[in-house]
Amino acid sequence: MIETVVQERNRKLEEYLQLLGLMAFELDRAMRAIVQNSLTALEDSVANQQAFSSRLEELAQDLGRSPQDRPLASSPLTDSELKAQIFSASSSLQELNRRYSALIKHSSHSVALMVSLFSSFQGQMQEDSGPRLSKHTWSCQI
Repeated sequence: MIETVVQERNRKLEEYLQLLGLMAFELDRAMRAIVQNSLTALEDSVANQQAFSSRLEELAQDLGRSPQDRPLASSPLTDSELKAQIFSASSSLQELNRRYSALIKHSSHSVALMVSLFSSFQGQMQEDSGPRLSKHTWSCQI
């Protein structure tokens, strides 16, 4: 009985580790999509991130149940190497998430600048009248 519980817990930990790796891949993929201005790839990546996040949350809640809910001795028998891999993957994912957040903030700032730059542009160009008409140039101010 205890061996079955431990095997099930280790299976969930392995799934959790695999999902952390998939999340890291999707964050990297989303960053590449932003850099390449690929909306389709970004939307696909965000959808995958949502699915993986939901499953990670389910697993975390299940694995983090209080000790009285778990059979005795199941927690100490969990593979320590697996826990170390999960900790390492989690740390890497957090760093990647910080980079992803910074890229999104930078992209949002760039979009805001572009909106402000072109906010007065209504699709109509009005030229000044007078003798300098042929030497007129357009300029933008940020």
